[in-house]
Amino acid sequence: MSARSAPSPTQSESDTNQTSRRSRWQAETLNDATRAILDADSRVFLKQSVSTPCLNAIAKAEGIWIEDTAGRRYMDFHGNNVHHIGYGHPRLKKAIADQMDALPFAPRRYANTVSTALAEKLTAIAPGGMRKVLFTTGGSDAIEVAVRIARTATGRHKTLSFWDAFHGAGTGAAALSGEALFRSGPAAPLVAGATHVAPFACYRCPYGYAVDTNGKPNLELCKLQCARMVDYVLSRETDVAAVIAEPARAVPYIPPPGYWRMVKDACERHGALLIFDEIPTGLGKTGRMFACEHDDVAPDILVLGKALGGGILPIAAVLARDGLDVGGNWAFGHYTHEKNPVTARAALTTIDIIESEGLVENAAKVGAMALDHLHTWRTRIPCVGDVRGRGLLLGIELVRDQTGQEPHNDLAEYVLYAALNRGLSFKTTMGNVLTLTPPLTVTEAEMFEALIIIEGCIRQGHRELGT
Repeated sequence: MSARSAPSPTQSESDTNQTSRRSRWQAETLNDATRAILDADSRVFLKQSVSTPCLNAIAKAEGIWIEDTAGRRYMDFHGNNVHHIGYGHPRLKKAIADQMDALPFAPRRYANTVSTALAEKLTAIAPGGMRKVLFTTGGSDAIEVAVRIARTATGRHKTLSFWDAFHGAGTGAAALSGEALFRSGPAAPLVAGATHVAPFACYRCPYGYAVDTNGKPNLELCKLQCARMVDYVLSRETDVAAVIAEPARAVPYIPPPGYWRMVKDACERHGALLIFDEIPTGLGKTGRMFACEHDDVAPDILVLGKALGGGILPIAAVLARDGLDVGGNWAFGHYTHEKNPVTARAALTTIDIIESEGLVENAAKVGAMALDHLHTWRTRIPCVGDVRGRGLLLGIELVRDQTGQEPHNDLAEYVLYAALNRGLSFKTTMGNVLTLTPPLTVTEAEMFEALIIIEGCIRQGHRELGT
């Protein structure tokens, strides 16, 4: 079957960009000047699902807001998870400008105090005795560095990761991912040795266990079969170097209690390392500095990215525990901008803003308020099947009816565009999950306003679609 005639892959991380509803929204909403910008964008960029052709064109990004070229403003509850401190934070912009005046670049063979200070800061705040760091310019590259470390440390070559996960777009990172948009189709085959297992997903348990009427898993019944399967695979695949996973799935799903402790124990028992991908969740998104802290489990290697550059500059980091500085005779990273003082200054300043402005605490407080409110929707709105999240990683799963749990993708897409018309931007995941990831600066009033918009759009869509 050719790439042109192949069926569309199953949705996971993002809403797709070539649906009839999107075309209608653009036809009804965008003016000629904006269409000209999108046409130019489409002509010059290689096309790919979920990004090109683009949705709209923006002219300004500040704080929680983005503004399109027609002057319409949207609260951005997506932001690709880079805007933890809000867009264009004045302290960050000044720090970057000052650093460009002081030292704009450092050739890779030379040390500089800014990059060292960032590495020391990351090891100070990281869980579990992380003492060594490498920087890259993106999360995908950082994931591949982490795998190289694991392979060298264990003498093994295979990896175990999870279906529906996303770990990056590079050939190696895409092989680790379990998302069809990145690992299947004409780009395959990818890297050999990338093994996958079904993830935790209590509301839609791949192992067939149902949640109770409150959406909670029955752990006495399932006995964490999702974690037991990881142990089972590791016992059979004895050459697995590392288990690679998001401690809280960005789609989102939250692990059941005890899951990561069982997986960590299985890794130690079978000689595999545990790599946590905290690219979307690290630095406070879930109401802790790192998502894995909720489960009191520290990985052997932790990967950061996205928000580390403050939503302005690209930088990612690999943090490794003691005993994993094993690549001295090789070059696992050695990127041109690995120790760029400007990107390092951006990251240092971003962390300082998060700490000094109490943004992790704010994420926990506002997120808890939002989740409490969302839980009432399951009893008040029949097409809301599940709500879940931690901190400011929140998901609202839409279904045709709560008993059958059939995903209501059409309603989710309806709500996406109806909310844009009311000044709120977010994305859908898995086809039917409204996924909210606002900046850590969001206030309770802004969050409540967003929830009012979404509830109104759900009810409106429910009436208009007749379901």
